[in-house]
Amino acid sequence: MTIICPDIEQDSALWDGFIDAEAIAERAVEAAAEQAGISLLEGAELGILLSDNDHVQSVNQEWRGIDKPTNVLSFPAVEPAKLARAPFLGDIIIAYETVDREAKEEGKAFADHFAHLVVHGFLHLLGFDHINEADAERMEALEIAILASLDIPDPYADRPLATQS
Repeated sequence: MTIICPDIEQDSALWDGFIDAEAIAERAVEAAAEQAGISLLEGAELGILLSDNDHVQSVNQEWRGIDKPTNVLSFPAVEPAKLARAPFLGDIIIAYETVDREAKEEGKAFADHFAHLVVHGFLHLLGFDHINEADAERMEALEIAILASLDIPDPYADRPLATQS
């Protein structure tokens, strides 16, 4: 098993009440790394920033040209072919308000939805994507398996695979 070392930082006080964020993120990354089927360098690092909608919206606008917040943004540091030798995998940014709103709208526990977004963002760092239907189905099936290993219910149970935007 490869040990992955997430560096988890917080730049929004909104996360102060969610004291389990770091432990949940670490477990989610560990489970995803274990099940993704991709060789990673022992001790590879990644950054996870626990942020808010305003910051995520500004980053989303700057890097993707989309002027609105989103739940998670991922910034891979290397191409998938170079992951096995990469000491740094990339960065993930998660917006508290969007995670909270989505969890409430979808009737999910905040912690479960947060773990899902960490897994989702981490898989993006590893080269997984959901641009076309086949890739989306593959990524979503992997997310479901990873989350099941964490005793988190299938986040796609109420809808068909490959519908996440």
